[in-house]
Amino acid sequence: MLPLIVIAGPTGSGKSELAMRVAEELGGEVVSCDSVQVYRHFNIGSAKLPLAERRGIPHHLIDVLEPGAVFTAGEYARVARPILHEISARGHVPLVVGGTGFYLRALLDGLALAPGGDEGLRTRLLAREQRRPGSLHRVLSRLEPAAAQRMHANNVQRTVRALELFLLRDTCARSPADPLNGFQIRKIGLGPPRAELYRRLDLRLERMFHQGLIEEVRTLISRGVPPTAKPFESLGYKQALEFIQGGASFDEALAAAKLATRHYAKRQLTWFRREPGMHWIEGFGSDASVQNETIHFLAPHDI
Repeated sequence: MLPLIVIAGPTGSGKSELAMRVAEELGGEVVSCDSVQVYRHFNIGSAKLPLAERRGIPHHLIDVLEPGAVFTAGEYARVARPILHEISARGHVPLVVGGTGFYLRALLDGLALAPGGDEGLRTRLLAREQRRPGSLHRVLSRLEPAAAQRMHANNVQRTVRALELFLLRDTCARSPADPLNGFQIRKIGLGPPRAELYRRLDLRLERMFHQGLIEEVRTLISRGVPPTAKPFESLGYKQALEFIQGGASFDEALAAAKLATRHYAKRQLTWFRREPGMHWIEGFGSDASVQNETIHFLAPHDI
């Protein structure tokens, strides 16, 4: 069985720092599992590790898509799995690193194939939305409250697709999931103290907003990236865009970004706590003690 290491945890928990140490110790290459870092030009708000700070360690699935592209969890798994095998074929250890839980689930467990869709149904749903803007999201909120909470009311494309899945799932059989095979998987979960994590997240957002995030968003818009582009829905970018468009003051946008990021970190922890086989280390990945504990945990398994 080929070794595969997963490093997961909430945003700001130090996953990248830990991955760098593990990669250096074990001869690894990093495969990003982040739904924003996959896009080119979205750098500051996604907390991408600059190329100069990667210590020569190969990183994959960073800066591979233009902002207008849509990249689903299923597509992530389809693209990432061959990369894992290529890394192993070079005699290196793949390290899947990131906080996008649904990407990780798709990669390791596979996703059941959903119905392909019904063009006629989609046309009728879009026509209704044009007549009564916002009505589809309200319908989805009644039928599938959990799904509605995961998407913005203005994201018509995702709302239509969610309604399609709900309306078609009784008539279209789902194909079984296709789990990843051939790897011995070791999962590391970072669980830093909640209060300290929130404090660091607040400070990080303050640095982002004061040291380039606003300018980065302005530059993206000036280059023709539409405000509806998928990465603009992500934390920090969404609030920065709202400030630029005049929907919020600077302080309001920053406060909203802080609150949304704390909530997101909490959801990430809840998600990963349910991940089977996760070895939890209570601390930040930048801590020497956490790094040493991780290496000690991995060493007995002949990684």
